[in-house]
Amino acid sequence: MHSFPLRTLLCCLLMLAGQTALAQAPRTVLLENLTWTEIRDQVNAGKTTIIIPIGGTEQSGPGIAVGKHNARAAYLSQKIAERLGNALVAPVVAYVPEGGYVPPTSHMRFPGTITIPDAVFEQMLESAAQSFAVHGFRNIVFLGDHGGYQKDLDVVAARLNKAWAGKARAIVPPEYYASSSDGYAAQLRQRGFRDDEIGTHAGLADTSLQLAVAPQMVRLDQLQHGPRLGPADGVYGGDPRRASADLGQLGIDAIVLHTVEALKKDTQGH
Repeated sequence: MHSFPLRTLLCCLLMLAGQTALAQAPRTVLLENLTWTEIRDQVNAGKTTIIIPIGGTEQSGPGIAVGKHNARAAYLSQKIAERLGNALVAPVVAYVPEGGYVPPTSHMRFPGTITIPDAVFEQMLESAAQSFAVHGFRNIVFLGDHGGYQKDLDVVAARLNKAWAGKARAIVPPEYYASSSDGYAAQLRQRGFRDDEIGTHAGLADTSLQLAVAPQMVRLDQLQHGPRLGPADGVYGGDPRRASADLGQLGIDAIVLHTVEALKKDTQGH
């Protein structure tokens, strides 16, 4: 006698639960996984910091895929945004200055590298930052994973801050790149590794960081059982053969920690 009303009630409750689940924004800090209304609501609720991860598509020797910086910038930016609590992460910038075309210079001497002029790169970043400022973001953070364009980031930030005059702020935390380069090299030296192993590009440091973030992008077996590589192979000043994910995690933890601390100070009260 009471079965029909009970079934009806259960169906109504299930429908309401489904509608509630659909109405909730996904738990993500990635801007591209949110709708425009979800982004608007999160900005209004206080998520007024946007991180623009900047990678690059470049050769990293025969042992690391060319999207190394893109994967690393995406991973680190997400971890940093989650720790900050008031930040979202923009799509990764994968096209950056990497050398000349004619003749090919720098990483452009190796297939797979993509380059754009510095002026184009700066204008692209400036336009992206202006877009975010229009939509209510007050802190626009540039996190550049590659050393070659760090000066470009500073130029863009200075230009934006002059134009915005305090209404919004462009930030390039030096702690991010410093922790992944000189800071990480110091960590490795403390553990007995030599500079001729650590390297500056595609050596022990670079490879270990990548193993901690995206191991599928590293040809570890090929590296460990192959000969020592050099500049002709795209490996500069290092030897990746003793790289490991555990070593890389030391660097990842330090990058996240120091960048979060710096950004909390830089964005306090803004």
